[in-house]
Amino acid sequence: MSLFERIANLPGLHNLPSFSTLFSEINTDMGNSEIWFVLLLACFMLTLHGVAVLMIAGTFHWLDSRLENKRVYGANFLSYFIAILLIIASHLLEIVAWSYICVALQVFPTNPQTFYFAGEMYTTVGYGDYTLSEQWRILPIIISFSGIFAVSMSGAAMYSMMGALLGRSNKNPKSGSGF
Repeated sequence: MSLFERIANLPGLHNLPSFSTLFSEINTDMGNSEIWFVLLLACFMLTLHGVAVLMIAGTFHWLDSRLENKRVYGANFLSYFIAILLIIASHLLEIVAWSYICVALQVFPTNPQTFYFAGEMYTTVGYGDYTLSEQWRILPIIISFSGIFAVSMSGAAMYSMMGALLGRSNKNPKSGSGF
């Protein structure tokens, strides 16, 4: 039996709901109109994170080109280190922002528990054993997606900055590498 035949013979295949039915059922199950506000906040935070990372990387590349012309090579690595610290700080600020959002929504009874939850979901560690009410079951998915995409943006920026630092050694005409 081929793979397609096995898929065609799955018992629930012919009872699959349409996307609009599935979406409607999930929306009804959550019973929470505040979740749309949380989704908008997640999009807003990702936009701010993207702008912040672009500004950090842009400043690094500008400073790197200025320092390269002056042959101040140690300062380039210092500026890269500062850029990394700024990116880490932006992630910590986002975890704190998610904590405040969860406190405002009264997801958990205590502030420390809310902070740990936000941090674990943002970093997708998932270590804690949290019991969420029905209306907030989708919250970990939203926080996790925002963390995954924010870390991806940061990684791309750090990759471009490291490439600028490491690419400089290939520009040396005395190296004989031909690059």
